Amino acid sequence: MTMFKSMAFAGTVAALSSLSFAWSINGVVSSKAGQPLAGVKINSFNYANVETTSGADGSFSLAYDEMGLKVIKAARPTVQFNYNVITISGLNAQTLTVSVMDALGKVAFSKTQHNVSGSISLDLNKTTAKGAKYLRVNADGNRDTYQIGKTVTLMKDGDPLPTLMFAKEGYNNYTYTMKSFTEAGIAIVMEPATQQPSSSSKKAESSSSAKPASSSSVAVSSSSAKVEDVISCTGKTYQSGDHKMSVNVDGKNRTFIMHVPSAYKGDKPVPLVVDYHPIGGSGQGQLSGTTYKSQTDPEGVISLYPDGTGGKSMMGAGWNVGPCCSNDDDVKFSREMIKAVEEKVCIDTKRVYATGFSMGGGMSNHVACFMSDIYAAVAPAAMDLNKTNSAKCNPERPISIIMFRGTNDNVCRYQGGDSGFNDGLNFLGAEGNFNFWKEKNGCTGSPSKNSNGCNEYSNCKDGTKVVLCTKQGGGHEQGDGKVGWPFLKSFTLP
Repeated sequence: MTMFKSMAFAGTVAALSSLSFAWSINGVVSSKAGQPLAGVKINSFNYANVETTSGADGSFSLAYDEMGLKVIKAARPTVQFNYNVITISGLNAQTLTVSVMDALGKVAFSKTQHNVSGSISLDLNKTTAKGAKYLRVNADGNRDTYQIGKTVTLMKDGDPLPTLMFAKEGYNNYTYTMKSFTEAGIAIVMEPATQQPSSSSKKAESSSSAKPASSSSVAVSSSSAKVEDVISCTGKTYQSGDHKMSVNVDGKNRTFIMHVPSAYKGDKPVPLVVDYHPIGGSGQGQLSGTTYKSQTDPEGVISLYPDGTGGKSMMGAGWNVGPCCSNDDDVKFSREMIKAVEEKVCIDTKRVYATGFSMGGGMSNHVACFMSDIYAAVAPAAMDLNKTNSAKCNPERPISIIMFRGTNDNVCRYQGGDSGFNDGLNFLGAEGNFNFWKEKNGCTGSPSKNSNGCNEYSNCKDGTKVVLCTKQGGGHEQGDGKVGWPFLKSFTLP
């Protein structure tokens, strides 16, 4: 049985009163044929404003350096890690909880002890937590997080390992999660975009002129002619580019990026797409990683990339989609953000759409429940509704939804159930989510395969559709904008 052992502290370990939290990586990006790739844009999903571009020889270097925690209490425990034995000394706590976690923040072992003084040790070899990456020490509510390896590093609470996105026109995006906070000589190989498209992408390319929704839905072209008569675009020209913006919600400054493509002229109302990032991510990271922007930019569509907030998760900024992962009202934030943008650029208010990846996919499911008066249709990827928010889901009207899921997703499992990340999230699963929206939209009959190879309920109330695109063997990945965007834009608000 695993237990803490009181022991005298031996050896000398420097006090961790003020450390610099940092990470760095360098390497080379090349094509599958072995040619160096220049001009590859590289940034991080979960660290904002960190980006670079590969050089002529394909080389890249990226680093992050920010001061970590300062002394916040008189006596911070000292931690030593040696041969899978954790030693924590300098303790004086009424209640002490020590938790060890893997690279994704999943709790592998946790133990609470009362009236602790002096030192304790924990042998990970005697637990299921051997090879753990993080240590959380909570002493009477004062908690610190450490990365454990050859040395012990005090972290700025909440910072996970960096996840990087490599993007270049003509190549599939490549995602790489660092395995330690210092890596050198990393070799990144990018596939040509035409070499390994998903089966749904191949079908999307052959059906780019897909038919609009059923006859009771309003096609985009006819809708545009009507809204131009009632929406004034006077004074709503806007310089193209990525504009950092903010709105005040419940006394807090909430931030987002408004992306204005060069095709936007401000002479007619255009659709708006809100794209939500994954947990630990940022608006900037999602702007770089999304598959929708390349589809919407040529049409002059405005897109928004909001920033979530923390509060309930050690994995960083997320969305309030149930028991996890933010304390803020993200539905209210979304409403205020859209309202602020509509005052600056010429938006067709009947063609506002939501999409997102991972927890951003959870958020786009969530807003379908609580913002069906704003969003005409949604396209979540890699996450479903959970049992908490689905129980409260009561859309004002039927709303079309296309879902992208991978059968080998190890973060949000295809079959659903508990997330495994100790966050209280229990998902409906891909098929469960599909059936949930079938019921909410009053769909009848059985699903059929559409032109993209996705399962589709097309006989639903008010001309809505419910679609599930399953990628066999697919993992935790962004949705397919080549399929998602034609679907979204074929729907308008009543």
